[in-house]
Amino acid sequence: MRIRTTVTAAVLLALTVGGCSSKPSYQEVVKQCTAALKEKHKGGETKKPAECHDVKDDDYTALVAAQAVDDLGWTDSNGDFDENKMLDSATEQP
Repeated sequence: MRIRTTVTAAVLLALTVGGCSSKPSYQEVVKQCTAALKEKHKGGETKKPAECHDVKDDDYTALVAAQAVDDLGWTDSNGDFDENKMLDSATEQP
């Protein structure tokens, strides 16, 4: 009984300490990176923002591609890719 109580207390302590971490979650880091990419691209900046350094390379590439598609006006009001907008822009007269 004493071992079970000790193990339970240790697990609860570990969960409590882990839950109080001030480090942002990966999802929060990605959100911050996305916001930074929007701001940097508006200003014409092309370097990787500092907010994106903890984002995995594949995820960062996808975020940059999504930002490029958005900048080209190929997204709908929900932010989803709209193939028709892409095709319309390809046939526009300069």
